[in-house]
Amino acid sequence: MKTSTFLVPAIIALALTSCKEDAIPKPDGFLSLEYPTATYETYTEPNGFFKFNKNKGTVVKPDENFSFKIDYPKMKASIYINYRPVNNNLNLLLKDAQKLTYEHIVKADDIQETVFEHPEKNVYGMFYKVIGDAATNVQFYATDSTKNFVVGTLYFYSKPNFDSIYPATKYIEEDMKTLMESLEWTKK
Repeated sequence: MKTSTFLVPAIIALALTSCKEDAIPKPDGFLSLEYPTATYETYTEPNGFFKFNKNKGTVVKPDENFSFKIDYPKMKASIYINYRPVNNNLNLLLKDAQKLTYEHIVKADDIQETVFEHPEKNVYGMFYKVIGDAATNVQFYATDSTKNFVVGTLYFYSKPNFDSIYPATKYIEEDMKTLMESLEWTKK
């Protein structure tokens, strides 16, 4: 009887320790996302108020009320562009554009602002990078202060997760900067 009380725990201990393999740490994984090198073409918005350079790999889909979107089908993202004429309402348009950005402060870790000025083309505005799990991570507005006002906002068709969408955000952010830098008013 004494042999069985000693033998049962010994067999269980042997069974639990003898079948294990040595633990080998997994190597670090690297996310490999490759996006095509951006090439640009001039695009005139549907109502002819302005033109800009857009990535050739995108699809433009006109909407109503002077709006359209630039789709990135492979990234499941779109830049929504809204045009508004300035009719003694510049302060209201500026306030609305800034409100759109700062509504994300609840989810944002930081909001970085960059003033944009292109006096030769009479284009002035602000470029925003929203850091964190906000619904939109890149936004801008541009105006000539007298007749034209444009707002651009990047959205992904997924739940906001800043770390996951960061590579795609950086790629599209460069396209949005190119859009702003090349923006020209065609109806002055």
